[in-house]
Amino acid sequence: MKKLIKHIKRLLQRIFKSFASTSQQTSPLINSRPLDTSISIPIPSVSPRWESGLVLVCSQCANEQSNSFHPANKSSTASEDLENWLKSRLKVEGLWGEFRVVSTSCLGVCPKSGITVVIVSNGSGGNSPCLIVNPQSNSELLYSYIKQNKK
Repeated sequence: MKKLIKHIKRLLQRIFKSFASTSQQTSPLINSRPLDTSISIPIPSVSPRWESGLVLVCSQCANEQSNSFHPANKSSTASEDLENWLKSRLKVEGLWGEFRVVSTSCLGVCPKSGITVVIVSNGSGGNSPCLIVNPQSNSELLYSYIKQNKK
């Protein structure tokens, strides 16, 4: 039984090495550097549908703050409302899929007021500024920043 398990492991390693050497893909999220395929079991990479950008909305920024985006909606936070508004807007304008809006945990900026948003695009080269967005007054401006990243 032990010999069979060792044989299967060796076979799997050969298959993974073969897969890694034929795919040689680059990851769009790691500054377009090739992935290190010298690792014995490679992690497959894919090209995401959201090639124009990934919008990260901090879910922690507004947890302590009052909901200023939709004051009548007490069941959600301002971060959730901003995220949902962005998703809806992108869908209405046919840009959903090209862009993706994702809630993330603390980004370490922690503004006293506003929500931290990061727009990551393939062309940013790892240089994505953290935007402090006031959902009441800056949501349209944020949306225009997002659209500027359209490929």
